[in-house]
Amino acid sequence: MNVVQNIESFKPNKKTVLTIGTFDGVHIGHQKIIKSLVDLAHHKNLEASILTFFPHPRMVLQQEIGIKLIDTLEEKKRVLEGLGVDNLIIHPFTKSFSKLTALEFSRDVLAEQLQIRSLFIGYDHRFGRNREATASDLVGLGKTYGFEVHIIPKQEIDSITVSSTKIRKAIEQGNFKRVHDFLGRPFELSGTVTKGQGLGRTIDFPTANILVKETYKLIPPRGVYLVGAEVNHRSFFGMMNVGIRPTVNGKHETLEVHLFDCEENLYDLNLKIEFIEKIRDEVKFQSFDHLKIQLEKDKEVCKRTLISKGIR
Repeated sequence: MNVVQNIESFKPNKKTVLTIGTFDGVHIGHQKIIKSLVDLAHHKNLEASILTFFPHPRMVLQQEIGIKLIDTLEEKKRVLEGLGVDNLIIHPFTKSFSKLTALEFSRDVLAEQLQIRSLFIGYDHRFGRNREATASDLVGLGKTYGFEVHIIPKQEIDSITVSSTKIRKAIEQGNFKRVHDFLGRPFELSGTVTKGQGLGRTIDFPTANILVKETYKLIPPRGVYLVGAEVNHRSFFGMMNVGIRPTVNGKHETLEVHLFDCEENLYDLNLKIEFIEKIRDEVKFQSFDHLKIQLEKDKEVCKRTLISKGIR
């Protein structure tokens, strides 16, 4: 997949079909749009291209909200490449860019700069200054400026329309079954293993402390989770604690994972975590002995859950 950092740098080898959006999570609704895009591109010998934006528009226009995102930029790139996209245009989103009218964006960006043949968008797509125009408006603008517009209908699971907002809410609630259903894959995070206090090792539950460098990455709420992990091209299962470690009077939120059947030194390595299920909330215990007893119970719950899901 060819990745370019702004619209001006985009030089396709062939005419292109395009879709536009932030695509946070690249959920099954996004995937439907992208599959339609890729299928048409292959059928007509064109290039399948995506125009996305970074920072996320809400980070620029609604800074006080402090929005957290499902995917980091690197995670998004990896998923999009796996869907067969030829070109990914990551355009810097600025306040000045946000002031383009729908007409200016269609004429100057889509028709003149990108020279698109076809455009695929979701049923609820809005664009232009203050989100002034709808998908239907874009159909008319496409006729004026020489490109086709294909509108993809909403995607539902159990009569619930899939959206990035609903996925973020499900993550915040620890509902990883819904997250998996809506994403079509597990929710993940990645980070570097850093040195901790080594307290877990004293009770036979050594943990890897994970530092996620992207401050905008959405982190699940405090609690204990059954997770999958990938490090050095090897896969493990384990349990992760997200929280402040109240039993040791911790003050700062940490991500600690205990990997089953792993004796490797993980310091400074990159660890990818996939969330499978929430086991319990974070609790303050009276002593390390009480904590160890609970961790043994948590581990058994994790292993039974894996068996019940047919994972191992």
